[in-house]
Amino acid sequence: MTRRDLPFYNLRVFLFAPVKRTIDIFASALLLIAFSPILLIVSLLIKITSFGPIIFKQKRVGQDREFFMYKFRSMRCGDNDKFLRENYPELWEKYKANDWKLSASEDPRITKIGKFIRATSIDEMPQFINVLKGEMSLVGPRAYRDEELNEYAQKYPKTKKYIDIIRTAKPGITGLWQVSGRNNLPFEKRAKMDAVYIKNRSLRQEIAIIFKTPAAMFSNW
Repeated sequence: MTRRDLPFYNLRVFLFAPVKRTIDIFASALLLIAFSPILLIVSLLIKITSFGPIIFKQKRVGQDREFFMYKFRSMRCGDNDKFLRENYPELWEKYKANDWKLSASEDPRITKIGKFIRATSIDEMPQFINVLKGEMSLVGPRAYRDEELNEYAQKYPKTKKYIDIIRTAKPGITGLWQVSGRNNLPFEKRAKMDAVYIKNRSLRQEIAIIFKTPAAMFSNW
């Protein structure tokens, strides 16, 4: 008899989704209320220090469907890839070679307030709205763009099996690899960790990740 044949295991699997969703709703609503003064201050700072909308939204994929994910805008407005390519060719080459990532400290597209809210992860707070809408969860794999996953699958063929698993799950604001090294981990390792998390989800693991998240956030300060 395997662990999956035990009655308590099957009951735990059956209850996981509704219990997780209940936690997502109540925790997100509570956090939005608790952090509302910070949300208001950050909104005002973004508005008065740079031109453009306060909230940035971009299509991401989760549970095999696309949705608009919300973040506080941390970059200048306009075609930022074109701006980087034409004005900072060396950084553009580094950006392409580094899986389309640059550190906030060296990226000229990021505003001054943007550097701060990225370092503290405040830019991700509007995603609590995505959680309330049922598009995201507090804990889950990273919310990738569809074309981003397609590029990774071509660049790292061995990760395709992990990517297929990631596409089936609801993305999270935080997750296993985010509390285990954040963006410093290479994609191959991040994808594997996300796939392992999805295949072995449990409330115990979810709670452990949530409690580790504040320390991971402050580590970037």
